[in-house]
Amino acid sequence: MTIVIGLTGGIASGKSTVSNIFKKAGIRVIDADKISREVVEVGQPAYKQIIETFGEEILHEDLTLHREKLGALIFSDETKRKQLNEIVHPAVRQEMLKQTQEEKERQAKAVILDIPLLFESSLTYMVDKTVLVYVNEDTQLKRLMERNGFSEEEAMMRINSQMPLKDKVKLSDEIIDNNGSIEETTIQINKLLMKWGICED
Repeated sequence: MTIVIGLTGGIASGKSTVSNIFKKAGIRVIDADKISREVVEVGQPAYKQIIETFGEEILHEDLTLHREKLGALIFSDETKRKQLNEIVHPAVRQEMLKQTQEEKERQAKAVILDIPLLFESSLTYMVDKTVLVYVNEDTQLKRLMERNGFSEEEAMMRINSQMPLKDKVKLSDEIIDNNGSIEETTIQINKLLMKWGICED
């Protein structure tokens, strides 16, 4: 039976690092963020709905979505963020379920669904186990400022737009502490894969 693992974290918690470690272990990672970019490509149904909802001023000249403009619009407005999510999320879920089914059909031991908003969007029904990539708030803030060149205020605004990682701890089956080195994180993941019978060594 294929174990479907929901991988989640917060902005700048190092989820893509963890995701890559799972990939190296030979497990397919279905990435919600990647799929959410694909479903809003020019001509896709979700893309058309976004323009109908937010207008053509959120487009580049080549008609692709201007992510920064759209981002600025939704970060400061909860209602608009909800509207965008109601367009994009169903399209993403459908594609993720389709790809999960492919892994089940080829009888893979496990498949990872990398979903940043796993708990916020009540998507735990799609997975058998949940894994949280955890860092403390200072690490999260520092990494986000370094990675994106944000001011402390800009970084905090983005962190605060998500459910705090400490609240996600209570909801998760397993926690990967990603405050340390990649080696330390890899050891934790290998232990987890052994615990769940996904890898033997």
